[in-house]
Amino acid sequence: MRLNKIVFPVAGLGSRFFPATKSTPKEMLPVVDKPLIQYAVEEALEAGFTELIFVTSKSKTSIRDHFDSKLNTNLSNVTKEKKELLNKMNKIIPDGILCKYVFQEEPLGLGHAILQAKPIINDEPFAVILADDLIDAKTGVLRQMVDLYRDTKSSIISVHKIDKAYSAQYGIASITDKSQKIMKLTDIVEKPQPEEAPSNLGVVGRYIFCNEILQSLENISFGTGNEIQLTDGIKLMISTSSVYAYEFEGIRYDCGDKLGFIKANIEYALRNKIFGNELESYLKSRLKK
Repeated sequence: MRLNKIVFPVAGLGSRFFPATKSTPKEMLPVVDKPLIQYAVEEALEAGFTELIFVTSKSKTSIRDHFDSKLNTNLSNVTKEKKELLNKMNKIIPDGILCKYVFQEEPLGLGHAILQAKPIINDEPFAVILADDLIDAKTGVLRQMVDLYRDTKSSIISVHKIDKAYSAQYGIASITDKSQKIMKLTDIVEKPQPEEAPSNLGVVGRYIFCNEILQSLENISFGTGNEIQLTDGIKLMISTSSVYAYEFEGIRYDCGDKLGFIKANIEYALRNKIFGNELESYLKSRLKK
């Protein structure tokens, strides 16, 4: 079946960014001038997804407003240039793309969030993207993975090499052949201590799933953090289905972490055509002090 649907789990509290995220969803935090969730949506659109499913909370109205609300372009003091900008902002979501919203009443884990989208997913394969994993890539990671899915017809999770000292911050993949970019997944462990990590391949927030993952998530118990962990659902699915790990091409910024978020802003700002050179000069002068 063709991949049309993609899930955006955006109901988390964003507690690592308190107080900034007390009333503003972390997915709406900007990298330069664009919120994280828009980068994620644009990656999904590039990959050909046409049905965007946002698993959100009732308090996070700004995400829906960002994509659905329309700016008034008929105000008397709006210049031609400003009107063009407003029209552009009104077309973030192209015609023919569906946005759907479902609520997660409590933040009970990523696996639980995905299950809230089950009535919309039905029996189709689907993708999941975590907006706070911002990946700078010439070809979007989801585009890379969709092409692989067409060949394998199997679930695929994205991974990248990490320092094992940080393994307790990741799901860690165990694979069969480290010489390939796409590898058969044999096991996956949620946030192991460095000495217990089966590899140095950490899972990053891009997934393509066959529909079996939903049944696996329904059949697992609460895991790490007393949450329904997606990692546990993948682990169960491995016992009955082929699952692959894909080492993607691109640079990942962990924008769920303050330092990673700052790094992303610096890197994306440095390439800005208007002020990038001035920023680079400032940073160089700052480092000399």
